[in-house]
Amino acid sequence: MRSKQMHVAAATVLTFFVGPALFGQTSSQIFFGHDHRLHYAKDDRGNRIMDFSFAGYEGSGVELPHVRDPILVNPRGGDDSAAIQAAINQVSLLPADQQGFRGAVQLASGIFNVSSTLKIATSGVVLRGRGTNADGTIINMIGAPFLLLNIAGSGSPQTVGSPASITDSYVASGTRSLHVDHAADFAPGDPVLISRPVTEAWVHFMGMGTLVRSGVPQTWISPGSSITTDRTIASVDVDNNRITLDVPLTDSIDSQYLSPPGASIAKYTFPGRIEKVAAEGFSVIAHPQNVDITQPQFSGISMSAVLNAWMRDVVFQDTQNTITISNTVKKMTLDNVRVTHTVPHTGDGPADFALSGTQLLANKCSVTGKGNTWPAVTQSRVTGPVVLLNFFGDDRGFDPHQRWATGLLCDNCNFPNSHEEDKSGIAYSDRGILGSGQGWDAGWSVAWNVHSTYFLVQRPPGAQNFCIGCVGTILTEAEPGSSTPLANGLYDSFGTPVTPSSLYLEQLCERLGPRAVANIGYPGNCKSSKD
Repeated sequence: MRSKQMHVAAATVLTFFVGPALFGQTSSQIFFGHDHRLHYAKDDRGNRIMDFSFAGYEGSGVELPHVRDPILVNPRGGDDSAAIQAAINQVSLLPADQQGFRGAVQLASGIFNVSSTLKIATSGVVLRGRGTNADGTIINMIGAPFLLLNIAGSGSPQTVGSPASITDSYVASGTRSLHVDHAADFAPGDPVLISRPVTEAWVHFMGMGTLVRSGVPQTWISPGSSITTDRTIASVDVDNNRITLDVPLTDSIDSQYLSPPGASIAKYTFPGRIEKVAAEGFSVIAHPQNVDITQPQFSGISMSAVLNAWMRDVVFQDTQNTITISNTVKKMTLDNVRVTHTVPHTGDGPADFALSGTQLLANKCSVTGKGNTWPAVTQSRVTGPVVLLNFFGDDRGFDPHQRWATGLLCDNCNFPNSHEEDKSGIAYSDRGILGSGQGWDAGWSVAWNVHSTYFLVQRPPGAQNFCIGCVGTILTEAEPGSSTPLANGLYDSFGTPVTPSSLYLEQLCERLGPRAVANIGYPGNCKSSKD
């Protein structure tokens, strides 16, 4: 018999049809042209909604791998932590195959007791259970609160050679090309960091230089720091000093506010970053507790310094701050990852999906049980794309937490119980003096065909946020600490869903064809086909 019972609530799931046939309403921002392809409206500076379809494992459009499992671990009835870690260490010593995988640690069906953090620190290693059904694998978290699984490389990206200065007076959000003072040092395939400096001029332009809470000045983002975007070079035009990136930029670059020193681009290495790692096919049960977020908690998975990773078919019960993806994670898919709560949490709410990397896709994920948690957030200085596709949360919603995340998409998400007082549901907004000066939390971000109780979508200076085809109630509010209402973002076809039914899937279909859409679990058709 199982020692604990899973109380996993079934998430509400929306059904997708890829293409224009489901809804008849057309967006003024993205619409089908006579060529049967999506067309994008641009503002007077060339900014447009970006192509989000690069979010996900291997840049999306590929099936998640099934990795061989050379080691089987059976539950022993006691504490299984050491046995599972020993198996992970053993697989980590195996040679990688041609695809870069060493193998999977296969957990048998049954109940495993784990009392300490399991660690994956080598490329090509997968931790896999027998699934989340009644005959699958359950991990009981026992003992004092701890993090279940840490998947992490080491170090940070290191620039190589001299950076090139970006010479454009303005680079629009959503574009892939830019000009530099010397392009000859770059080549297709080079990993690069685009550095967007944080200057006093930009902070004041954003209205973030005068935040005061209880008489104490608050710092939004420190001048002298920078916001970096991790990309790969697609092509180089040496004669015109023009560089084209593999994935669009999520933010604009305006030299009026960023120079000096100005934006730049540099090649980088990241020798400590691991890749092709995953966790899949198991359920996790923690002891339900209601403690302040400053106290030790049972948490699920933390990931950092990782490239090309996935989580698939994983259920967490009664964990807090369940999944944390750091800003050094790139190209990751979370597929059918579900978090459920059996007890409410009082006080400041933890975040179950904290997504702060780039090219992240959370597909068919959910948070249920009304635990008073934040289902999904981003943290400081995030440059996407970060995509929530068919995400369900029955309490609160998708709320970037603080300090300027760009390139976010919530696509066909459903938040039926968001709270007005928490500015939840979808909140791309100015949080002002909250926290320690969280200020503007999002720019150039989109809610597409989202159903929610409330929407707080505001327009930052020099940027925009979009709510298209959404159904719910619009909130118009002042910055916390002020009484003057802020300008709303762009609400388009509010109350009536638009075509295509899914922006992300249609963009993926146009870029890679319908087979790519089927590969991530959405067989159907699209108006533009490459197959």
